[in-house]
Amino acid sequence: MTQLLELRAIVEASPDRVAEVLLDVRPGGRSPIAVTGRVDETDTGDEFVVVHDGSRITVTVDRDARMVSQQGEWWYRGVYEVTPDQRGSQVVFRVLNVAPRARWAVRFVARGPLRAAPAQFGAQIEHLGRQLGTGAWVEG
Repeated sequence: MTQLLELRAIVEASPDRVAEVLLDVRPGGRSPIAVTGRVDETDTGDEFVVVHDGSRITVTVDRDARMVSQQGEWWYRGVYEVTPDQRGSQVVFRVLNVAPRARWAVRFVARGPLRAAPAQFGAQIEHLGRQLGTGAWVEG
């Protein structure tokens, strides 16, 4: 597993308040990263598979660690983590290459998603701040 990208943001709210919204990722959830698609009714816990446009996305929520990951079928895993910060909370987003084979090809297929990630993350953080009624911004 190789980290390809890391982005950080500050949200002026407690980690528990931020995580309460950010980790509500089931379809129709309050999170700005909520997945869209179909979930099997048997997937009722904090680990479930969403079928979206023919692709399967495995979503794992760890409430104790204030973390959520979304993993595609081949190379992609996106991990969001909420940690305490003196200004409230820090949200860290990491993109990981988890390809079990043909890892060399990831550098070609990942270009578009990696280029789009900063703007998408910024929009997600802005949305999160609005939902919480507080300041939120991407750092660096």
